[in-house]
Amino acid sequence: MTNPFEEAEGTYLVLVNDGNLHSLWPFGPKVPAGRRVVLGTSPRAECLDHVEANGRGIRPVSVTRA
Repeated sequence: MTNPFEEAEGTYLVLVNDGNLHSLWPFGPKVPAGRRVVLGTSPRAECLDHVEANGRGIRPVSVTRA
């Protein structure tokens, strides 16, 4: 059994929560409540590039505004 979050050839989404934290999500499972899609169905490498370019680190926006 493989981990769906680490399939190099898999298809993914990039999600963001209200704290502007980005995450990689495998295509198929339901998007968790409280998150929205910011990059649709794409190869894993493209999603990781998007997170790198648009993510704001691991601190929620509420902390970075303070």
